[in-house]
Amino acid sequence: MIRLTAAAALLRAGATVSLSEPELLGLSAFVRPGAVCFDIGAAYGMYTLPLAHLAGPAGQVHAFEPLRMPYRLLELGVRASGARNVRITNAALGAALGWRTLRLPYRFGLPIHGWAHLEEGLKHPGRFAAGRTLEVPLYSVDRVCELREIARVDFMKLDVEGFEATVLEGAERTIERHRPTLLIEIEQRHLGKYGRTTGDVAGSLVERGYRMRAWHGRRWRRTDRVVARRRNYLFTAR
Repeated sequence: MIRLTAAAALLRAGATVSLSEPELLGLSAFVRPGAVCFDIGAAYGMYTLPLAHLAGPAGQVHAFEPLRMPYRLLELGVRASGARNVRITNAALGAALGWRTLRLPYRFGLPIHGWAHLEEGLKHPGRFAAGRTLEVPLYSVDRVCELREIARVDFMKLDVEGFEATVLEGAERTIERHRPTLLIEIEQRHLGKYGRTTGDVAGSLVERGYRMRAWHGRRWRRTDRVVARRRNYLFTAR
């Protein structure tokens, strides 16, 4: 736990100087010891390790990352930190099961992992069209909970480059049954690739009885709209 505590503290320290996302500073208000968390679009583990630290030995973090290189680095980071409560899966999440094509954009001959996105439902690829493709396994939150016999879900973080609405569709039973707190990246520039809007994500959750908040001034503040200057939004059940 000492190594995990140090890694989580380093990421939180980075959040204070904009080296990592500032919302990391507000996780402790909603993730308690014993919590069961999903990190969907885990990348290199910016949220995985702080969530593992907050959930503690009695908790669980289920992290999903479809790209091989970030997955391997995430696996290395989890092993180095000694986070035994983390389960990493090299897969994407959506609304169905199977294999899907994922596009990895390149710029100046280098892969841009942060722009990788699934081709399923893609309507406006735009500048994201160039790059290479690879086949990745696809699951849904509901199916993962069933297969792993997960009895509760307390917190879910989604950052999937515009595919958030589809991931939520595959988590309907989990959301209705467990009412987890949700931290979601909501950006029209990404959602637009799939013909979605910010209202498709935020509005659907508000209709289900969730309240929307944003991290501002070192605290979570209620908000009723998505704005271009802010990426991440927290949803808590009423």
